Amino acid sequence: MNLINETHDINLTSWVESANTTTDFPIQNLPFAVFRRKGSSEAFRGGVAIGDQVVDLAVVDAANIFSGLAQEAVHAANAPSLNEFMGMGQAHWSALRLALSQALRTGSAHQASFEAALIAQADIEFSLPCRIGDYTDFYTSIYHATAVGRLFRPDNPLLPNYKWVPIGYHGRSSSIDVSGQTFHRPNGQTKAPDAEIPSFGPCKRLDYELELGIYLGKGNKLGDAIAIEDAENHVFGLCVFNDWSARDLQAWEYQPLGPFLAKNFASTVSPWIVTTEALAPFKTNWHRDENDPQPLSYLDSTANREAGAFDIQMDVLLESEKMRTEGTPASKLSQSSFKHSYWTVAQMVTHHTVNGCNFLPGDMLGSGTQSGPEHEEAGSMLELSRGGKESITLNNGETRTFLNDGDKVIMRGWCEKDGFKRIGFGSVEGTILPAK
Repeated sequence: MNLINETHDINLTSWVESANTTTDFPIQNLPFAVFRRKGSSEAFRGGVAIGDQVVDLAVVDAANIFSGLAQEAVHAANAPSLNEFMGMGQAHWSALRLALSQALRTGSAHQASFEAALIAQADIEFSLPCRIGDYTDFYTSIYHATAVGRLFRPDNPLLPNYKWVPIGYHGRSSSIDVSGQTFHRPNGQTKAPDAEIPSFGPCKRLDYELELGIYLGKGNKLGDAIAIEDAENHVFGLCVFNDWSARDLQAWEYQPLGPFLAKNFASTVSPWIVTTEALAPFKTNWHRDENDPQPLSYLDSTANREAGAFDIQMDVLLESEKMRTEGTPASKLSQSSFKHSYWTVAQMVTHHTVNGCNFLPGDMLGSGTQSGPEHEEAGSMLELSRGGKESITLNNGETRTFLNDGDKVIMRGWCEKDGFKRIGFGSVEGTILPAK
């Protein structure tokens, strides 16, 4: 699916001057969120980022500027959640993106009408962009899977099915919240290696996971599978996603059925959904080592091999309570790219539905922790500290093996490529409170 078109032109500029500077949100991006004015009792509604402003889609809808599919789409996006708009499909998404791009370009005849729709991003607050009915977390980074597996199974870190099946588990959507989430350190059962019985209390090995969230748009009927050739037509867009993890709870509870309380206490998404159309220039070839098993036929296609991967850069920063008190900057912990993923977005969507499982608009997939081939590209503290055996030194001299109360974790995402404008996802932030 080649979605590159006039909206990606590197030479496009906007009459919104802040969109023409170094920003995550130039006119070539135009991501969606749900917002209202900070501290107000206004209804939440859809918005689109442009520079340091947000376009209020309620104002655009009421102005009746657009026509056809674009007007139908903006009307659906003027809602407390984007589910209806997301379920409309690619034709409506593209029509609204093009209409917004044309209205926000330098010299647009709609400038006067759109100026009334702008609100500074500094003056808004976010809600979740959609109702996330179901959430499945995958395990697509072979580097993460190998590093974690090596901690527990040094001689056989990868289980036999890893290179054949896009591994995932069904998570808890009710505890997903938008950037700015605060949560209490979880309590639960743990068992020390030398203990006869488990104990109960606060988690001691709290961790983050650097992931991407993949939002489904148009769904499929129960019993129908989504073919890999059609999979990306069902994906509305992506966000940055922190799937917090209690590693000591996880180690005790995960056998035989996998993650449970170690994963369902909090997960945090960035507020802006960057559409698959905006990401089209940053797709790249997907490679499977010739010495590895090749995907079964339902997980393989020429298009997936040629342009199934997304080169999305991501990094993680930690801001301790001491840093906030002293006004020192957050400490960067690692950086990686989604292009290293062992399985693609299309393969995740296809495998998830091959048994007839039905998606609904707004359902979300987690990519799993995205770690690169080098140790410093690890997407979790479990890997960076080698299972808690090595301390990580922050830029103010503090050390960590896992997260402390008061720590804020900040994750960012962006895409860069010659010939195209850099676009970004903004950030996702979450702060740990003491256990109750």
